[in-house]
Amino acid sequence: MAEHLSTEGVALSLAGKVALVTGGSRGIGAATVRLLRRAGARVVFSYRAAGEQAQKLVAECGGEDVCRALKQELATAEDGAALIAAGAAVFDRIDCLVVNHGIWPPHDQSIAQMTTAQWRTTLGVNLDSVFGLVRAATAQMLAQTPSEGAKGHIILVASTAAQRGEAFHADYAASKGALLSLTKSLSSELAPQGILCNCVAPGWVRTEMSAGTFADPVASNKALATIPLGRPAEPEEIAGPIVFLCTPWAGFISGEIFNVNGGAVLVG
Repeated sequence: MAEHLSTEGVALSLAGKVALVTGGSRGIGAATVRLLRRAGARVVFSYRAAGEQAQKLVAECGGEDVCRALKQELATAEDGAALIAAGAAVFDRIDCLVVNHGIWPPHDQSIAQMTTAQWRTTLGVNLDSVFGLVRAATAQMLAQTPSEGAKGHIILVASTAAQRGEAFHADYAASKGALLSLTKSLSSELAPQGILCNCVAPGWVRTEMSAGTFADPVASNKALATIPLGRPAEPEEIAGPIVFLCTPWAGFISGEIFNVNGGAVLVG
């Protein structure tokens, strides 16, 4: 008698894994923390200033035995290294690193008038700290006893601005563009060692950071006109691909830029 294929659903389980998410108290980061917990991972996440929101999220996700919030500025390579050290100490390992934090100066600024301070601040947060995170996380993953599957997963969160550019936000676009090259470089170097690195590149997402844009009818219409789906993403729609890339089902994906933008990167 032939056996019937089970239709009970596909398990995207991360049971036994430990994930660290930067910028995890709000927006895409918080949605990712929630989904990682639903998948069974223990999660450590960082926050900079939203302490009350961070603690509420910890409670929502099951308490400090399975979810922990760490306050950490991320503006330099040293900051990134400090977070990895603190995060690894919580649950004794890090299997998945999700680099989600970043800043987008909301005011338009021409390159002719952009200050060196603005450029350095944006690159410090969006790129220098990422170097520190990745360098320390890679060393941690290679040193620890492997769990089932890959030795580690590194997911960098970039932006459509990395591929299309963004007028009057050259600092942001340049910092996110660097993450695309970093993803490919890390993949070539680390995949042979069992660490898979990929990038998720969101378009417009309905978060606190984009609230000002969507509250302005002119700016909102301009943004929506670039999205074939006609709306911004919800944070959960970005968290889904991030978590998928940490599962065994993504075990043969490395060095990829996963566009999650409603088709926006394909239009002018």
